Amino acid sequence: MKFTDKLWQEITPIYDRILELPFIKELTDGTLPEEIFTFYLKQDTLYLSDYSRALSLAGIRSDSNEQARQFLNFATNAIDVERELHGEFYEKLDTGSPLQKSPSCFAYTNFLLATATMKDNAVAIAALLPCFWIYREVGLQIYENAAPDNPYQDWIDTYAGEEFNEGVEKAIAITNRVAEEEPERRRQQMRHAFVRSSQMEWKFWDSAYEMEEWTHKPKSAVPA
Repeated sequence: MKFTDKLWQEITPIYDRILELPFIKELTDGTLPEEIFTFYLKQDTLYLSDYSRALSLAGIRSDSNEQARQFLNFATNAIDVERELHGEFYEKLDTGSPLQKSPSCFAYTNFLLATATMKDNAVAIAALLPCFWIYREVGLQIYENAAPDNPYQDWIDTYAGEEFNEGVEKAIAITNRVAEEEPERRRQQMRHAFVRSSQMEWKFWDSAYEMEEWTHKPKSAVPA
């Protein structure tokens, strides 16, 4: 069994809970309120900005030129998704004013950036993988069960598409190669980081559905 197979086996209960979230169920049948999807989209824009930075850091810290190139490509692709996919929805939806990061988005992005900056790069690579992998699996699940004329079909098609799938397979392969070269102690750290990010994936979607905000915000809140 490959290292990533063991990782997925460990987070299967988390993934199953993600599929049961109201956000995912309503996105699948096309009944997700536009207001909630817009909130999610704005949080995802903020998330992807920091996610691309964390990917870049993983690339810069990579030992091989090929691995560095892959992660820098991943970072560029994350920005492209934000500009193209999000831009299309922003044109269709009444998005209003920008938001600051929700508490869950703030926690997730800061975890990724801190891990990419201060932990061993192998651990950072494991922490970055769930966003790729879980999004693909969720995208495929929704694609197979989506209601006809789903208003969110462009989102569904992106994460169930072959281009995204190729990126996920590359990220999985890199994680396996890195894990093979690490001692058991480091692999345990990679496992912990992968599980933590997976938990935060669940929380990100759950918090989007709740349109989570900070409590006791100062009058002139500094954007997170």
